[in-house]
Amino acid sequence: MWKILAEDEVLWYRLCQEEGYLLDMSISDHSCWKLALKNCRAREHMLKTNWKNRVGAVSQLHYEPGRVLCDVHCCDGVVMAGYSSGEVRLWDTRTWDYAAPVLAAVPGPGGAGAPPHVSFVRINSSLAVAAHEDGTVSVWSLLLGQEPIHHFQHNQHIQALALAPGGAAVATASGFQVRLESPDDRGFWQTPGTFEIQKLVNFLNLVPDVTGSPVAVAAAEDIVYLLKAEDPGRILHSVYGQPVTCLDVAAHEAAFGIKTFGWLLNEPNQILLYNLETNQCVAKVGNSIGDFSCVNLHSSPPNMLVAGNKDRRVRVFDLRQGQAVCSVQGHQLGVCAVQMDEWKMVSGGEEGLLCVWDRRMATKLWEMHARHPVRHVWFNSHSLITANIPEEKNPRGSSITEDDPSLHRKYRGVIYSYDFSVDQLAVDSVLPICRSSYDEVSGYNYNIGLAVPYDSI
Repeated sequence: MWKILAEDEVLWYRLCQEEGYLLDMSISDHSCWKLALKNCRAREHMLKTNWKNRVGAVSQLHYEPGRVLCDVHCCDGVVMAGYSSGEVRLWDTRTWDYAAPVLAAVPGPGGAGAPPHVSFVRINSSLAVAAHEDGTVSVWSLLLGQEPIHHFQHNQHIQALALAPGGAAVATASGFQVRLESPDDRGFWQTPGTFEIQKLVNFLNLVPDVTGSPVAVAAAEDIVYLLKAEDPGRILHSVYGQPVTCLDVAAHEAAFGIKTFGWLLNEPNQILLYNLETNQCVAKVGNSIGDFSCVNLHSSPPNMLVAGNKDRRVRVFDLRQGQAVCSVQGHQLGVCAVQMDEWKMVSGGEEGLLCVWDRRMATKLWEMHARHPVRHVWFNSHSLITANIPEEKNPRGSSITEDDPSLHRKYRGVIYSYDFSVDQLAVDSVLPICRSSYDEVSGYNYNIGLAVPYDSI
């Protein structure tokens, strides 16, 4: 009787849901929920072990005709890259061959001359957006692919581009103007708001999960604006002489780093957290001499925030305590990309170093190095995508002749895709004949399959 009660399907289904597994399934989808929970736990343990020991497959995403890599963004394993040739490329790392829709470029006026560089790219679950050097912005549907579904032009160079994470709104900043674009109920694109700003915009984000008209947060030197389509731009924060150095936005909050100057020696550089509904500052964290160069709020656990600094440190802040709960140092130059989850942090540095950290132990698990700064980092439970983007988009002496389309690989930049699930190895990974089958790995194997003594040949 006790055994029948202990193996009740409703009981194990509830336990599985409470632990966060298989949330989109109903109780009739599995015949044995106890086994389903056991398999989910075993897979989570395997993924965590593979993350810590860097066991898995790593692939490089190259597109030689694109010349120099200019910007990278990804969403749920779909990677979007823009190149100095003006081309935009997609990879879907969830498929075995990384196949993804082809995005056709908009032909230039008269079709004359080489297309301009890609300045920014952004992607979400349904849309892809690219901004070029000449001020043109193209929007593609990931379901349709090929030709853009929307296209508009700015007269000046675009300083910032934002795409709503879960919606269809696009925001651009060009000159002293911020422009919001979104489709109506019938799918026709319109401009719900255009804002004139006193200073040049450095950072621009759209607030996720907003019903109705889109809401943007823009940082222009030392002023942070909250831009809604219904009312004129509202100043969220403004302190003269304290420029904003980084910005990130979650559903109800905005976090940004501010830089102080020598005449304010008693106030170090900080990160401010503002509530977007009350427009009030709810937290001040950080006490650093260096500038905060990147901050990640939207993908961090609740009440947590991770930030990278030019003093080469990665800091994790608990917003309830208002202080750093973890601070690690391992980069040679400043940190320019960060992300965290419940147990680890991933950071990218200006020197091209990618570091994975254990948050509880505050130690480095492993690192990888490439030639250019790591400008983009994204990961989920089983994969990691990083992008090393060159500073120089037109390297001198990189081609043999002026009209030579080829470019040496060291100038191009590179995108890395890591897969830590052993049952979904990438095509370019270690061949099965060279992969060790010895289960009890003692020590750190760097994912090198040695010929002796444990290979199955």
